Amino acid sequence: MDDFCAARSRLILPLPWTTFSPPFSPGRVDRIALLDTNPLAETEAVKVRRGPQIDKARAGRMAEVMRDDMMPNYLADGPGKQPLLDFCMEMALDLGPEVFIRQSMALRDRPDQSDTLRGFEGPALVLCGRHDVLCPVARHELMAGLLPNATLAIIEGAGHMPTLEKPNETNAALERWLEIP
Repeated sequence: MDDFCAARSRLILPLPWTTFSPPFSPGRVDRIALLDTNPLAETEAVKVRRGPQIDKARAGRMAEVMRDDMMPNYLADGPGKQPLLDFCMEMALDLGPEVFIRQSMALRDRPDQSDTLRGFEGPALVLCGRHDVLCPVARHELMAGLLPNATLAIIEGAGHMPTLEKPNETNAALERWLEIP
C-alpha cells in the first residue's frame, strides 16, 4: 500500500465529483482530467428539485425519475440515441435507488471546489459534450480558466455522456492529454 500511495497518479473524473476532494499534495497527482462535471456548489433551485426525485426513488419509482427527470438531459439529439438511453436506464436500475439517493444527496450538499482547481498546477484536461445541459460548456470554460495548465476539449455531437456518445473522439482527447509531458 505504501508503494501505491507514493506513486504519482493520473486522475480522470468522468462523473460529478460530488464531495470528492482531490489529493493535490505535491508529487501525488501529476495531471487531472475532468469530464462532464461541475466545480460549483448546487444552486438552490437545483437543490429543491432533488427532494421530490429522492422521494420517488425511495417509493419504488426510480424508473420514472430516470425517464422523466434525468435521461432527457443526458444525450445530444442524433442517431443511435435510444439504445444509449436504454443502456443508461439499465445501468441506473442495476445500481438501484440507494445509489441514486446517495449520489443525489452528495451533489446537493457538495461544496464549491473552485479554490481546489486554482491550486492544481499539472496538466489538466477539461472535457465536455457541446450539448451538455447538465454541466454546460460555460461551466467547463470556467474550470479551464481556474486551472493554470488546462486544455479544454469540447466534443461535437455529444451531450452529458461523450464517453458513450462519441467514444472515439473522447478517447482521442484523453490520449492527447496523456501524451503531454
